[in-house]
Amino acid sequence: MIFINALQGNFFACGRYWGNLDSSINATQSIYAMSSGILSADLNWVWNERPLTLENAGEIAQIKNHYEQSALPFWWWVYPSGQSLLTKTMLEGAGFHRETEIPCLAADLSGRMVDAVISSAMTISLVENNEDLTRWEEISFAGFAMDVTTSKQYHDFVASFDYSGASPLKLFLACFAGQPVATALLFFHQDTAGIYFVSTLSAYRRRGIGLSLTQATMQYAQRAGSKYIILQSSKAGLRVYKQAGFKEYCRADIYSVL
Repeated sequence: MIFINALQGNFFACGRYWGNLDSSINATQSIYAMSSGILSADLNWVWNERPLTLENAGEIAQIKNHYEQSALPFWWWVYPSGQSLLTKTMLEGAGFHRETEIPCLAADLSGRMVDAVISSAMTISLVENNEDLTRWEEISFAGFAMDVTTSKQYHDFVASFDYSGASPLKLFLACFAGQPVATALLFFHQDTAGIYFVSTLSAYRRRGIGLSLTQATMQYAQRAGSKYIILQSSKAGLRVYKQAGFKEYCRADIYSVL
């Protein structure tokens, strides 16, 4: 249960943080919604931190209408703390369908020191200035193969990131043979660090870059004092993350509008 709470808590806090960057957060007693402004469902989040009740029917309709008016696709994330038969019934009754489920993984950082195996051809560094941020933006955008029509919205979202020393958000850029090729982001909340925005340019995949970058972020989080580190994985990424020492503890149900 400790790991599930860490998984949920970091994701919820990260969503609130991003939503507050541009005041897009919309919160009720148990439902939160944030909009990045990007035409990508997995960058516009809605989540319920408790199971839905019949009293939430109006809020569900309001949130759905908000995204329709904004012409933004979005995903409704339902973690274990929000799952119930009534939650499922209410979302389906409001026109949502269960799109998929996302494996949620965590690792304990309180034990032995994390090893980061990094080849001599690789360097991994923190984003510390606007030039670095521009490179991070370009590589993550290309690594996720995002639609070119979303480039301005993506730029505006990334430009809102605070990468200063006091920020809970840290950006990592990996270079191979001097060329930027991969990105990652760490978000710190209480005793947990969350890994997000892991991307690698297609031409540099299957070279161990993703594993090295993951281990480096784990090592950074451990040295910063985090007890746990979490992430949400695509099914394709499970092997790499398990190799890095992560274990799956739950799955989040993903709902989208029909």
